[in-house]
Order: sequence, then C-alpha cells, then structure tokens
Amino acid sequence: MNELEKGALKGVKVLDFSTLLPGPLASLFLAETGAEVIKIERPVTGDEMRLSHPKWSDESVSFSMLNRGKKSLCLDLKDQSSKGILKPLIETADIIIEQFRPGVMKRLGLDYESIKKINSKIIYVSITGYGQTGPNKMVAGHDLNYIGNTGLLSLSMGTKGKPTVPPALIADIAGGSYPAIINILLALRKRDLHQTGSFLDISMSDNLFPFMFWALGSGFASNTWPLNSDSILSGGSPRYNIYETKDGSYIAAAPLENRFWKKFCKVIKLPKKFEDMEDNQEKVITKIREIIILKDKDYWAHLFNEADCCCSTVKSIEEAINDNHFKIRNVFEKQIANEEGQKIPALPIPIDSQFRKTKKVEKAPRLGSENSDLIKSLT
Repeated sequence: MNELEKGALKGVKVLDFSTLLPGPLASLFLAETGAEVIKIERPVTGDEMRLSHPKWSDESVSFSMLNRGKKSLCLDLKDQSSKGILKPLIETADIIIEQFRPGVMKRLGLDYESIKKINSKIIYVSITGYGQTGPNKMVAGHDLNYIGNTGLLSLSMGTKGKPTVPPALIADIAGGSYPAIINILLALRKRDLHQTGSFLDISMSDNLFPFMFWALGSGFASNTWPLNSDSILSGGSPRYNIYETKDGSYIAAAPLENRFWKKFCKVIKLPKKFEDMEDNQEKVITKIREIIILKDKDYWAHLFNEADCCCSTVKSIEEAINDNHFKIRNVFEKQIANEEGQKIPALPIPIDSQFRKTKKVEKAPRLGSENSDLIKSLT
C-alpha cells in the first residue's frame, strides 16, 4: 500500500481526553487523516456522547459518527495507578486534546507544564468556552451560551415572541473543532522547523467573531451596531432573505449583486418602483413575499434555475443527501458500522481525499476496547 493511502498523518499519535463534540470532532479529522487516536475515557460511562440519542442498535449514532476509527482506553484519572499507564503513552504522543475547564488537568497532574517535562515536543490543545484567561474562564456553558455572549445570536434569532434556536452548533464546530485543527497543523509545522512543542488555547467564544466581520465593521467604523435581523446578511434585505411558497415550502433568495438582483426582479415580475427602493427595505420584502407565496416551490425552482440568479429552494436534509450533485461527488462514500454489522454513511470530513485514509468502513470503539492490548504493550 502506498504510504499516503494510510493518510497524511500516519505515524502521529493523539491522546484525546475530550468528550461530546468539539474535541472529538477535531480528533476525528486527525483519525481520518491517518493519526492513531486513543480516547481516554472515564470508567463505566465513558464519553457522555455514548449515552446520547438516537440509538443505533445498542450504540449512540452520534458517538459512532464522531469517533469512528479511534481506540478507547478506559482509565480513572484520579487513580494514581493510571499515571503509570499513561506515562509511556505521553512519552510517545504527538498531540494531546483536552476540553476540561481551566485547572482540571493541573489537579490531575496532566497539564501542559507537567506533560512537557515528560515530552518536550508535545502539542497540547485545550478547548474551552472562554479560554484559559479572563473573568469568564470558569463559567459553564454550551454552544447557545457562547453565541449569545459574543453577540452572534443577537443578529438573527427569530421574531419577537418566537425566538429561533440555530440548527448548527457554530461555537462547538466552527469556534472549537476547526480552529483546533488549523492550529494543530501549524504547531506540527512549527515542530518540524524548530523541534519544539506548543500549548494551544482554543477559546470557542473568541473564535466566533470572524463570523461577524460585517457587523463588527459597521459598528467599529460608524458606530452602527446591527440588531436582530435588520442587516443585509441577517434578514433585513430583500436581496438576502427567505420567502414562503404557496405549498408551504421556502425559497432561499440571495441575489446580492445588481446583475443577479435584476434577473430576480424580472423573474418574479416585481413592479419597477420596488426594484430600486432603498429607503424602505421592509416594504420591498413584504411585496416579494406577496408575489412568491402565489406559486408553488417547483414553479419558482424552474424559473430561478433558468435565470441563474442565486435563488434556490430550501431542501430538507433527506432531499439534500439524495441530491445527485452530492452523490456524484461521493460526499457520503465512507461508512460506519456498528457491532451488529449494520452500516450507514459516515460523517463527511472537510479534508481533501488525497490526505485521507482510503479505508471505506470503520467502527467507533467499544468503551475500553483497547485496554488489554494497550496495557499489555506497556508492561
């Protein structure tokens, strides 16, 4: 087998102390690119994600999605004997990922300062809600809290009396997993060049601000701070909005540029006086809603496809995964299997196929599945 077929990070060892989503998704990226990922899990329950629903046979399908191709070592980190098992692994590890609140790993004797005395080249990744410093560093939270505390949620959260919870876990994934991977790869490059390790402080909250570049620019430059759904990219413009159709479906309309806006207006036969109305955007939105709701989704889909004006229908997840475009691109080519041999499509990974393992089917590890082999190899 060509070495690259085993993945670009073949030979890299990762000890993953994290649970739930941000850390496990980051280590999934590493596992998919060939790294050996060993999940360090607590006895009895393991990663909390193992308990989540929906179930797939006796397993959590969410856990299976996030942890395929990894190994599991079940240890009580408060038990002194665990240190003897961990030390040889730490000595040979390249990356450690942890997701506890600041101070927890230090109490366990597993913080960066302790680890680098054993392995000076270690890349140590701490993913937290608010970072290792600052008055909020010990505050408990989840995705909704982080997007709320950074102002991101305030930009688009539904109408008064009917707040909308965003469907994407933006802070966990875009603020946690992705920045972790970016910085891990940079740290690996730094280690190649300078033979030194790194401590990576990944604050999910800090990493949300790039998603508000337009809102921050408006506020910083003119002291005009966007409010809920009142701006061009958050529902305040007719050129970037969602319109209901006659059959209860929706059109995602994004004809931002003038050339697309002109096409869009022509397709829906928007009266000319509304086309160039800049002083009352809500009036234009209302008029477009009145027009779009007169016809079914398929009617509009046909016209918008022909016009090529950045308008599309809002598809269900089931419709999207069955779209021929994603099938041709083999987005769901890989599979995960459970202990009963059942298979479903694996979670797609945003890494070019040339850097990934060619193995098509993998399982998530049973809790402590590697205990006997790993412990035997260390004694």
